[in-house]
Amino acid sequence: MCLQLVNTLRVLISNHHRDTHHVLIGRFMSFKDLGVNAALIKALHTAGIEKPFPIQKATLPDAIAGKDILGRGQTGSGKTLAFGLALISRLAGKTAAPMRPLALILSPTRELAMQISDVIAPLSRSVNLNSQVVAGGLSYSKQIQALKRGVPIVVATPGRLIDLIQKKHIKLDDISITVLDEADQMADMGFLPDVKRILDLTKPGGQRMLFSATLDKDVDSLVKKYLRNPVTHSLANEKSTATNMTHHVLVMDQAHKDLITSQIASRKGKSIFFVRTKHGADKLAKKMNQAGVAVGALHGGKTQSQRSRVLEAFKSGKTSALVATDVAARGIHVDDVSLVVHVDAPENHKDYLHRAGRTARAGAVGTVVTLATHKQRRGVHGLTARAGVKLTESNVKPLDSTLVRITGALEPSGVPIEEASPGRGESSDKSQGRRGSRSKGGGRRKKSRPRPNERRKRPR
Repeated sequence: MCLQLVNTLRVLISNHHRDTHHVLIGRFMSFKDLGVNAALIKALHTAGIEKPFPIQKATLPDAIAGKDILGRGQTGSGKTLAFGLALISRLAGKTAAPMRPLALILSPTRELAMQISDVIAPLSRSVNLNSQVVAGGLSYSKQIQALKRGVPIVVATPGRLIDLIQKKHIKLDDISITVLDEADQMADMGFLPDVKRILDLTKPGGQRMLFSATLDKDVDSLVKKYLRNPVTHSLANEKSTATNMTHHVLVMDQAHKDLITSQIASRKGKSIFFVRTKHGADKLAKKMNQAGVAVGALHGGKTQSQRSRVLEAFKSGKTSALVATDVAARGIHVDDVSLVVHVDAPENHKDYLHRAGRTARAGAVGTVVTLATHKQRRGVHGLTARAGVKLTESNVKPLDSTLVRITGALEPSGVPIEEASPGRGESSDKSQGRRGSRSKGGGRRKKSRPRPNERRKRPR
């Protein structure tokens, strides 16, 4: 446990943003002063964490006291540890009945759910609690077995949780603490009806903590209905973080786009390339690998083990570029990403900010680039104007001086890189797509088996 906790929490330190939010820190200087459980303090000490982050100083006294919390702002400012320490401190010494957890953390994506679990699980074990991720794409039977044994803390995505509720594998009557993380993304993904249904099933009068980058109408309706006199704390806002970035639109001929993209990917430093569809991610990653650039593709069509392997290669530096759909725009936090490239412009200004937020983290600076043809440039300017971003426009050609100055582009080696084959027991991306998709709740929809040479025709 100690080694996992040390590694996990040291990552949190490196990812932590400097204090740019507006809160009163008060006199508290230690986790003990904030009311954190003594066993948790010892675990934090083992991990080398002696002083709480500003957002933890601000929220922990109220959260441990059982007050409802409204956290406004982006991820990456230490809030996972903030609500995690509060939740675990309040549950220490308690046990859960079979299928009746005591606390629930709702996340919009399984990636974020798993990262929350990476923080929560080792800490909870230090006070003899355990937790379980409940999300699509992970073993259904293992989740059910864990719930039957009794799990105090559940970290879940709304779709899979609703599925397990309907099949009577979990009851929420004993939930006394509920955390909604990335509430605005849950709204964007259409999960709010499920979220409201879930909240209605939890214990009346239970504590609720909601974190959201924005308080649009839908999220605000959640706050007004389900939070009682919440204490509000502002985290670093997506737009304020954008001031640490330079934003560019690179206008080019359509015929040059693939080559320019590969040249940008050849740069030194970590880069994330965003595209709109799973098919587009696979296609671009293949082109880059053929050009001699080691990249991985991350999207919802991958198995969980494939996605974990791609992310680990990117985090470790084995690959320096990642091609991703918007599944990675939130919840995926990787150190030292210095460039974000919108290969396909996002659908709206909020997606632009979420994607851009993968760079300029922990007080660093970053560059955000949108690739556009001459016909697309006007639309990009409108998008960034709505995002409150100042955009610089440049016309570029393959490996010209402007492209190199802005992105650090280099000529790819031209030596094709063989893509890693799926691990044992896994299907390839194409076979995974053909063997049937998962429903929102995580169950498979059966499909007739296609011929071996049949190509997938309907990417997302």
